[in-house]
Amino acid sequence: MANGQLLTTAADELTRESESSPSTDDVVLELENVAKRYGSEDVISDLSLSVHDGEILTLLGPSGCGKTTTLRLIAGLEKPNGGRIRLEDDPVAGDGQFVPPEDRGVGIVFQEFALFPHLTARENVAFGLRDWTETERKLRVDELLELVGLEDHGGDYPDELSGGQQQRIALARSLAPEPEMLLLDEPFSNLDVDLRVEMREEVRRIIKETGVTAISVTHDQEEALSISDRVAVMNDGDVEQIDTPERVFQQPESRFVAGFLGHASFLSGDVHGDHVDTAIGRVLRDDVNGLAEQYDRTGIDLLVRPDDVTAFPADDAEANGRVVYRRYLGPTVLYRVELDSGETIECMHNHSDRIDLDERVAVRVTADHELAWFPAGQRNRDVSVAAD
Repeated sequence: MANGQLLTTAADELTRESESSPSTDDVVLELENVAKRYGSEDVISDLSLSVHDGEILTLLGPSGCGKTTTLRLIAGLEKPNGGRIRLEDDPVAGDGQFVPPEDRGVGIVFQEFALFPHLTARENVAFGLRDWTETERKLRVDELLELVGLEDHGGDYPDELSGGQQQRIALARSLAPEPEMLLLDEPFSNLDVDLRVEMREEVRRIIKETGVTAISVTHDQEEALSISDRVAVMNDGDVEQIDTPERVFQQPESRFVAGFLGHASFLSGDVHGDHVDTAIGRVLRDDVNGLAEQYDRTGIDLLVRPDDVTAFPADDAEANGRVVYRRYLGPTVLYRVELDSGETIECMHNHSDRIDLDERVAVRVTADHELAWFPAGQRNRDVSVAAD
């Protein structure tokens, strides 16, 4: 899983200007109280969400949370056991109705790309255009090959293309029939790390240029934060939080969301007027997001990411903890500090900083943004989840 600093960079990388601000009035897909069972197992229990015209929404969560099942229900590859699904205000599932996948106007990019090996890139792109005239088909294929930057590879077969080129052809093939919506199932998981980052940017560009509404599925937090206009974090068949990448990362609504989106330490504190007392010093109340007056003289837990705090070597008089773990990450180093209070906190430092294991340190909050918080002892759901 990407470290906290990388995730923060990913969340901040896109400013989400006009191209990524869908109208809240233009709902093109709506799931209402959707349920799906396999035998006696409830995979989706009571799921409701809306997707707006032109946005990229990513379903993010650990394996088994129901995100792929949700995508298959939208595509029409599965039938719900309850609830309703509407596409462009037309019911496609529920209340006794079921529209098959081929009649939903939905394009799908599978994890394996699923290109036809005996067809050229051009023929793969044209596959879904059999009802178009030859002239219309040629113009559409030319347009899409240019859009994905492969106009010189139309005559190549899939095994002559790189992984990234195969993915772009798969994307072009799905876009060719001008679908109402594009669904992407773990679209980058088969690519190596460097190519994965490059293709995320490329796929987002292509989707935005076409103006198609897209839903992606992944368990990769950095991928979800970097490609999406909104992220729906799923757990146990339901949506824990759906919002912009910046808000789900910086202001999570549950401990599960906080823990799943990068490294998360929870620092206990006591609210006293204009400040919060913690084991590493005072945090001003103004630096805590939305801390209402009703929590005065109560206990809270502050969410602290590794880049929100800094550890400084210190003598016993100033120190408040000891380094118990060190992980070198190239540009950065992740330190885990066991505080004298018994709590554990993680700190992210520049690679040039050097703190030895077992060294006594003073940890201080150095965040330049408001910290999220939770009522003391609140346990919405297990936060010790690692994406696989």
